[in-house]
Amino acid sequence: MREIQASKVTETVARLCMEANYDLGEDVLDAFKQGLKAEESPAGQDIIKQLMQNAKIAADERVPMCQDTGVAVVFLELGQDVHVVGGSLVDAINQGVKKGYGEGYLRKSMVAHPIGDRKNTGDNTPAVIHTEIVPGDQLKITIAPKGAGSENMSGVKMFPPAVGVEGVKKFVIDWIRAAGSNPCPPIIVGVGIGGTMEKAALIAKKALLRPVGQHHELADVAALETDLLESINKLGIGPQGLGGRVTALWVNVEVYPCHIASLPVAVNINCHASRHKEAVL
Repeated sequence: MREIQASKVTETVARLCMEANYDLGEDVLDAFKQGLKAEESPAGQDIIKQLMQNAKIAADERVPMCQDTGVAVVFLELGQDVHVVGGSLVDAINQGVKKGYGEGYLRKSMVAHPIGDRKNTGDNTPAVIHTEIVPGDQLKITIAPKGAGSENMSGVKMFPPAVGVEGVKKFVIDWIRAAGSNPCPPIIVGVGIGGTMEKAALIAKKALLRPVGQHHELADVAALETDLLESINKLGIGPQGLGGRVTALWVNVEVYPCHIASLPVAVNINCHASRHKEAVL
């Protein structure tokens, strides 16, 4: 059994919260460059150039790339041979979020009671934590700040299996059309198919962690990703909703086994600020 100090978790989470809000991944930056080549609208081209400049300023000056620094969504892959000592794992994560959002001058957006007085917690806690138990003696921590603009444009639908792939495609495309400019395109689209209602939503969000440009390993799922991307970019929404060819930079689809009588489908959208950083302890 390997021991990991809770204080180490706190320090790592704090660092990742700041890095995720300051530094876009190379995959997204490369997607901007490809989008700039594909975009024919002058306004769309100008917007993509501004996004590239914004990302550079954020990285160089260590400031958030977006004023909405989001809910601190935390994905954990917890090795079954790991023992966190010196405190609670959940408490260590929340202390890290508090530290990172405080020291990093990141906006605090969490309210304590969703339908009560909606008083801000003041430190962006609690985090939303998803834990997966895996073999081994390591702890992988992924921080994925999620802003409200894109999260509010996400959803899930329970279908009968008879709708098939075409029904799934229609749902996703119609959903993106209805979202329009609200999620700050060009967007990255995560789609979760299968499981149960909550599992579909979770794998749709996890799909956003896969690098832009990397297809699913299953050929039929990869083909669906390609079809959806082409169809979405024919909608004409364009960068920031001002028209153009580049509404989405990429589509990632994840699948999971499901009940014989159901076909859950979830769409989770990321804005152009596709933020996530990870570390392994």
